[in-house]
Amino acid sequence: MSFRHSFKTTLTVAVFVASALTGAQESAEKNAADKGAVDSLEEVIIFARGVARQQQSIAAEQIGFLPAGTSPLKAIEKLPGVNFQSADPFGAYEWSTRIVVRGFNQNQLGFTLDGVPLGDMSYGNHNGLHISRAIPSESVGRVTLSQGAGAVTTASTSNLGGTIEFESAALADEFNARLEATGGSDSTRRVYARLDSGELGSSGTRVAVTVVDGTTEKWKGAGEQQQKMYNLKLVQPIGTASVTAYYNFSDRAEADYQDLSYDIIRRRGKDWDNWFPDWSSAIKAATACAAAGFADGKACDDAYWNAAGVREDKLGYLGADLPLGEGIALSAKAYTHQNKGQGLWGTPYVSTPGGAPLAVRTTEYDIDRQGLIANLKWSLGDHDLSAGVWIENNDFNQARRFYPEPNIAAPTQKFTGFLSNPLLTQWQYEFETKTQQYHLTDTFKIGEALRFNVGFKGMKVENTARTITGANKTGTIDVSEGFLPQIGFNWTLSDSQEIFGQAAENARAFVSAGTAGPFSSSEAGFNAIRDVLKPETSDTLEFGWRYRGESATASLTAYRVVFDDRQLAIQQGPGIVGNPAVLANVGSVTTEGFEAAVNWRPIRHVNWFTSAAWNDSTFDNDYTTNGVVIPVAGKTVPDSPDLLLRSEIAYDDGNFFVRADGNYIGKRYYTFLNRGHVDAYTLFNASIGYRMNDLGFAKRLTVQGALTNIEDNVYIATVGSNGFVNADPNGTTQTLLRGAPRQFFFSLKAEF
Repeated sequence: MSFRHSFKTTLTVAVFVASALTGAQESAEKNAADKGAVDSLEEVIIFARGVARQQQSIAAEQIGFLPAGTSPLKAIEKLPGVNFQSADPFGAYEWSTRIVVRGFNQNQLGFTLDGVPLGDMSYGNHNGLHISRAIPSESVGRVTLSQGAGAVTTASTSNLGGTIEFESAALADEFNARLEATGGSDSTRRVYARLDSGELGSSGTRVAVTVVDGTTEKWKGAGEQQQKMYNLKLVQPIGTASVTAYYNFSDRAEADYQDLSYDIIRRRGKDWDNWFPDWSSAIKAATACAAAGFADGKACDDAYWNAAGVREDKLGYLGADLPLGEGIALSAKAYTHQNKGQGLWGTPYVSTPGGAPLAVRTTEYDIDRQGLIANLKWSLGDHDLSAGVWIENNDFNQARRFYPEPNIAAPTQKFTGFLSNPLLTQWQYEFETKTQQYHLTDTFKIGEALRFNVGFKGMKVENTARTITGANKTGTIDVSEGFLPQIGFNWTLSDSQEIFGQAAENARAFVSAGTAGPFSSSEAGFNAIRDVLKPETSDTLEFGWRYRGESATASLTAYRVVFDDRQLAIQQGPGIVGNPAVLANVGSVTTEGFEAAVNWRPIRHVNWFTSAAWNDSTFDNDYTTNGVVIPVAGKTVPDSPDLLLRSEIAYDDGNFFVRADGNYIGKRYYTFLNRGHVDAYTLFNASIGYRMNDLGFAKRLTVQGALTNIEDNVYIATVGSNGFVNADPNGTTQTLLRGAPRQFFFSLKAEF
């Protein structure tokens, strides 16, 4: 194993909880029987037991300690190997959100909600949606991370790396109502209301209805990020079987922050943003940009008039769990998802005839997908068999349009809703993606201590594009992988210790979009690669040890991944221009690393969780683009820090709770040749609160405060917001987003 990167930086995270605890122990003794008391290790971090892969889970209680509206993705950033970034304190601002696990970015991971595929969770998603639009974070019951290959049963064709599975919260057996209100920095306002019916009579029907309304102003510049959600979940038992129905509607609009470069930060300052609402400055800059023949990067790209993303999603499923006999059970789930979205940019590169020297550029998305997931489980002696199938048909329409600003004296287009009546359509494509995936697994024991898991999945994904207008990219490409094996073991050494290991092969389907994947290249580029393009594949090996004692749990894992036929999309010019990307097959990437985590309960009510990860993701081969050899062999993959350290200490006696955490992220590159990087940084966060029970008018009332980025550090969060380039010697590539400064939030939560 190569240890090319040495540990140049050491960090001691010392967090403590002191004072203000007088009387806390007496309160804990008085309420020891209360179910809200946090005395179980499982309620903090769940280390998987008896499975053949590295896996941990975060329960709903952990998400609840974060500021309301925080993405469930941010809740798992404490787990080993996870690098999560966002320019906002909630981790919900989609343009900036990035998650990297063991060197694989989110487009190479798999995501599901209650088993329903969410696609690759990219910003311009062609086959799914972001978790923040699929379910309110307060309604998430659990998040499970598999850092390695994930299970073959996962409905995903993008998980070269791990999988992240979200589960909606179980419905209450008795009537329950929740009302939560949050306010704080930047005029944040969020209201969450949920009504659980409990069991309705002898039918056993249970229903939950949820409404969310939230808005927050940007922490720099001007503009709001808004979201409304309506959620319904129903469970109906039918004898020993059960039927579950789920529906979520999301209406989201988020004002964007300006993408930065180091050059802009040096010249304009760390708080620089778009021109909005300063229309006159936007007009002056656009006029200067045009006068320079669109070659003056400072006038054209330092700031844009405005930018935003608007999305409307409807996601639903109908599922059934059917016992078919002794040891045999069938689960089936049909789902549907419709999405429409626009990404808006006020661009100076296109003017409005007879109007302003700028226009509003959009990338428009329309998704209509339906699918079916079915799985049959059969226990036969010492064997637990599983066979399943996933099929999906996805129609995706994507277009690049420009909308006029006819009045040079004042703007007319609003960036918080969908625009209509375009000035022109630059390109438009219709994509149809047909997915078929199947799996077969057998989990069996040899003796009492040794368990094996053997299985495989196969997939066939056909991508068909039809050109409506623009460069001709009509055609079909497909990925057909009939046998992707996975084998693992779990060996119980004692009641407290076990070792595990896994070997797995995965493949990634091609992306059906005009802005990513093969169809994002030029017409000539697409024609050159369409018949020779190979799908990306990965081979994962991991080996680990788990410990579980009375006061502590721990895990230690080593892994090696070989990633073959990696496809790089090399950005050409500013992102707002929309130049076709240059695709390059860079051969293989080798990733090696270690992960460790310890969850320790030193005394009653106190929990200390610490994780550490070292990762080395390195290009193995040079590649050639436009006849030029790019010497990336031996270079580190962008946005893959070599060192991650996290530590969190918490006190919770069922009434009073307080916690603090420290997060260290190592240096990250944002160019393929490693000529451009962002420095390592450390952030500290804290929360404090008190629960009051049996108040007469309420079962429980909780007051809670949270403070993020306590030291008010200035740091770069997101890298690659506009993709990656080979090198950035002058620091002019606009692909960086600064992280949020210190923020404070206060919540009042009531249960009735």
